[in-house]
Amino acid sequence: MPESTETKGIVRHVAEVIIGELKLEDVTPDTFNPDMDLVDELGIDSMDLATIALVLQDEYKIIIDEDDYPRLKTVRLIAVYIEEKLAAKH
Repeated sequence: MPESTETKGIVRHVAEVIIGELKLEDVTPDTFNPDMDLVDELGIDSMDLATIALVLQDEYKIIIDEDDYPRLKTVRLIAVYIEEKLAAKH
């Protein structure tokens, strides 16, 4: 599991996963806008989102319901979602 389960750490980690999975260039976790719309502004499709969700599920040991994918529009929203899932496990 990634070392930080605080929102800021999760935001950074989700950005790292997205950058790595989509092989984005010219962007780092520090310069990645956590409020950028991943579909409208970054152009990721449902397959990309599913891949990212699978990686995050494995790393955080949570279940990301496919029905929740439409809610996961930005890195910040994904981080909050992960935080909620982690809190529900305790």
